[in-house]
Amino acid sequence: MNQPPNGFWAQAAADPDRTVLIAPGGEEWSAGRLHADVNRMVHGLRAAGLREGDAFAVVLPNGVELLTAHLAASQAGFYLVPVNHHLVGPEIAWIVADSGARVLIAHERFAATATAAADEAELPATHRYGVGTVPGCRPYAELLEGHPATPPEGRTLGWVMNYTSGTTGRPRGIRRPLPGKLPEETYLGGFLGIFGIRPFDDNVHLVCSPLYHTAVLQFAGAALHIGHPLVLMDGWSPEEMLRLIDAHRCTHTHMVPTQFHRLLALPDEVRAHYDVSSMRHAIHGAAPCPDHVKRAMIDWWGSCVEEYYAASEGGGAFATAEDWLKKPGTVGKAWPISELAVFDDDGNRLPAGQLGTVYMKMSTGGFSYHKDETKTRTNRIGDFFTVGDLGVLDADGYLFLRDRKIDMIIAGGVNIYPAEIESALLTHPAVADAAAFGIPHADRGEEVKAVVEPAEGHEPSDALAAAILAHCEERLAGYKRPRSLDFIAAMPRDPNGKLYKRRLREPYWEGFERPL
Repeated sequence: MNQPPNGFWAQAAADPDRTVLIAPGGEEWSAGRLHADVNRMVHGLRAAGLREGDAFAVVLPNGVELLTAHLAASQAGFYLVPVNHHLVGPEIAWIVADSGARVLIAHERFAATATAAADEAELPATHRYGVGTVPGCRPYAELLEGHPATPPEGRTLGWVMNYTSGTTGRPRGIRRPLPGKLPEETYLGGFLGIFGIRPFDDNVHLVCSPLYHTAVLQFAGAALHIGHPLVLMDGWSPEEMLRLIDAHRCTHTHMVPTQFHRLLALPDEVRAHYDVSSMRHAIHGAAPCPDHVKRAMIDWWGSCVEEYYAASEGGGAFATAEDWLKKPGTVGKAWPISELAVFDDDGNRLPAGQLGTVYMKMSTGGFSYHKDETKTRTNRIGDFFTVGDLGVLDADGYLFLRDRKIDMIIAGGVNIYPAEIESALLTHPAVADAAAFGIPHADRGEEVKAVVEPAEGHEPSDALAAAILAHCEERLAGYKRPRSLDFIAAMPRDPNGKLYKRRLREPYWEGFERPL
């Protein structure tokens, strides 16, 4: 089968015995079995009162239930709200209440926070479902049991409503208007074509990051819709990832630079034990990747190491390994469905080579921030929107990011970009992870502070701090160098590699007003 029927549902009907999912632990799911559960969930949610345009939320690990929810929402005109299960009860409650979710499905692993969130959001007990034992929730099986496995009537395309990470203020849902079409009328796997990934073609997609993340679920969903089986990881470790690639001949995956760093830290004999030659597209994003890490991964995995720049709101740019080697540091050129531009603070579009705020425009439709028209308006110039990143477009249209505007350090009137400092810190063998940010300085406004997570086998000490600072002196101009360095046991990152820099920075600014 070279050209599959469009969409998971049509493929499942045409070939119900084909394996489409390998769950964590190795259980195989056929298309027909998954399709039946998806249909039952739609019937169950409708019986709970959901109608087209309504939302339901899930607090789930990577597993069959989350993908079932995604496919159910996508064919019933619902909004699926995947919640970051690392959030605490009040944060989850905000998302459940703000989204208007009428049903919550939670896993027993997150029972305490999910139950507290449901109580605070005043969600009726009849509309809470638990995978495993979740106090105050009905068993997940009751959502599906007694409902037919046949496709529901009135099928119409639904969307995912992701909530932004909320680096400032409350997170906001990104809500796109429903198209009012049959699911099969939209080519749901077309997104992967941006990266040269084709339908079927013996492809196998490895899900190695949490599915609540926008890109991870989008990659996984698109892969299913063009006939690629999924191999799910529930919790990531570097050697297990290599084992799964080898065992299942995985061909593409979505990664983050933190995973690269930890893969490269494996002993040579472990890395050599597994065959990763099946990989065609190891696509990374979500966080900056230091040049030396990217180069080392290309040396090991070859031309499959590719990069994209995008946001939950839309995207973006894409760089092949060849692009990056030709222009080190680039995150690529605009997608065919996107346009990139750089504007100054007065809203003037800047020419090539000038630093400003990066804006994007999508040809596939707009979005709004749920219940926040002010934010929707203030982050736009015409049809372009921004998430606050600073960058430069070169004469060939390649984008180079500098930092997020909110993270930029201003010392004595000079702009300093933490990503460059962090890249230098990470070249020291005793540094496993690093962050740089501005702290108060009486004369200069801010000065550079470094926080370092020591690599295994290295203990924090004044001597180690001095050695790392001396290392920076050889690689950074004087005004960019960290003036002091603190150690931390583990950097506050989410599993997708996003650094919660605000948590590191805020204690240093207690009692001060940050000059931004």
